[in-house]
Amino acid sequence: MTPTGLLGGSFNPAHRGHRGITLAAIRALDLDEAWWLVSPGNPLKAGASDMAPLAARLASAKRQARRAPIRATDIEAQLGTRYTLDTLRKLQRRYPKRRFIWLMGADNLAQFHRWRGWRGIARTMPIAVIARPGYDDDALASVAMGWLRRFQRPADQAKHWMTWSLPALVLLRFRPDPSSATAARAADPDWHRHSAGPATQE
Repeated sequence: MTPTGLLGGSFNPAHRGHRGITLAAIRALDLDEAWWLVSPGNPLKAGASDMAPLAARLASAKRQARRAPIRATDIEAQLGTRYTLDTLRKLQRRYPKRRFIWLMGADNLAQFHRWRGWRGIARTMPIAVIARPGYDDDALASVAMGWLRRFQRPADQAKHWMTWSLPALVLLRFRPDPSSATAARAADPDWHRHSAGPATQE
């Protein structure tokens, strides 16, 4: 089995923070690689006026993933899935020789209970939650964490996640990076108009 991390998101745009936490998670979880699932459209962000086209967001993700064991992909668009649970189940069927772990930031854990089938996600694959400054308190006090807490595993056992029974959750804490997509858009609101060119991965 090939241990593979999955990090979903809008990547609007992708930035060095995405890369940094992904590389740290790869080391902490002993992954062969991680896949970025660039979302065609987040149901919880429907109608967002500052959402760049998928092609521009995917191109920015591929640039950030260069020369790293990270694969930026629009596989959700290829699969035709709208909700994370459907995506994860289809990926497991399509790639039976890979073992997946879902990666997400503490900001997502704080509102994880709003995701369709969130308990089903936890029963489908292990979850690694990455601490994020300013969101950790809300995440730990969230509805989802209230249910998931009984399934929490120690961070020092993170490399053994492939042996865990489900549900299983591990909280990972790395050196914080202040980068954010919100700040990137504020600095350059038209980033997608001049950065949607071809981006190759190495």
